[in-house]
Amino acid sequence: MLPDFLIQKAHTKNGKEVRHLRWWVSLILSMALALGTWNPTGHDFVHYMIRGNPLEGFKPFYILIMFAFWIMALRAIYQSLRWYGALITAAIIIAFVYGLHQYKLVDLSNWNTLGWIGTVGMGLIIWVGLNASIIWKTMTGVYTTEVTDEE
Repeated sequence: MLPDFLIQKAHTKNGKEVRHLRWWVSLILSMALALGTWNPTGHDFVHYMIRGNPLEGFKPFYILIMFAFWIMALRAIYQSLRWYGALITAAIIIAFVYGLHQYKLVDLSNWNTLGWIGTVGMGLIIWVGLNASIIWKTMTGVYTTEVTDEE
C-alpha cells in the first residue's frame, strides 16, 4: 500500500474506514496527467508521439499507458460529476480566467498562455472529478458512495 503521508483516512457512521489520496497528491497526479499529455513547451506525450514512427520502440506501450490513464480519469469525472458537472467546473474555471483577464493579469491574445490555461484547466477538471465526493463530504458532512445497504 501507499505510505500514510499520502493517504487520508476517515470513518463513516457505520464505522467503516474510508481511505483516499490526500488532496495535494491527487492534484499532483491530475496535473501530471494533463501536463504530461500536452503542454506548450513541447516536452510532452503528444509531441513525443508525432516525432518519428509511433510504432517503434516503446511508443505503443506509452500509447496504451496514456490511454488507460485517460480512461480512468474520464471515468472518474463521469462517475462523480457527470458531463454537466464537468461543464460547470469548466465554466467556473473560464469565469476565473476571465476575471484574471479583466484585471490584466492574463493576456488571452497569447496562444502560449491559452495553451497553459487549457492544460491546467483540464488538470483541475480531472482533480475535481477525482475528489468530488470528498469535496461534497467536506461541504455537507455526507459521503456520496456507490455502496448500498444491500451489500
